[in-house]
Amino acid sequence: MLLKKQTVWLLTMLSLVVVLSVYYITSPESRLNEFATTEEDNAKTNDAKETDTDSKGESTVTTTDSEAVFEQMRLDLMEQRDKMKEELVTVQGSKDKTAEEKNEATEKIKELQAITDNEKIMESLIKAENYEDVLVQTSDDGTVKVTVKAEELSAEAANEIVQLVRKNMDSPNANVAVKIDPK
Repeated sequence: MLLKKQTVWLLTMLSLVVVLSVYYITSPESRLNEFATTEEDNAKTNDAKETDTDSKGESTVTTTDSEAVFEQMRLDLMEQRDKMKEELVTVQGSKDKTAEEKNEATEKIKELQAITDNEKIMESLIKAENYEDVLVQTSDDGTVKVTVKAEELSAEAANEIVQLVRKNMDSPNANVAVKIDPK
């Protein structure tokens, strides 16, 4: 009798591992994340301007200042949003909070994810317009700040970016600010 319970338990756990493995392999999010990470890694190595040697004799790759500024701004924004999500997840898991507060936290997490996804899409669309790099930031009040890396930006080009953002973010009256970051 004891052997049967152990066998059933073992088979259940093995089945669970197989199901989770199949889910992970077929999940579109995991493939997109792996692809995005691979592209970012390739872009970083391809855009590297010089190689330095540190005191241990190891090579380190450094990038230009403007690239570093864009990356730092992205990291800061990502850290800020991760902290917000962490606080909201804490609210969700708290036994002291009401169901309404937990639902609000869940909605805010979904909202943050939607904002992040929209920003990434907008960056891709604007980069497709032949800009070297773009950073899109949405503030809490709904203002969208677009920073474009370019030598110069005409009023017409800035207006096109504003219209593109308004059209694709489904808010035709959104407050959009376009800023240029010289190369």
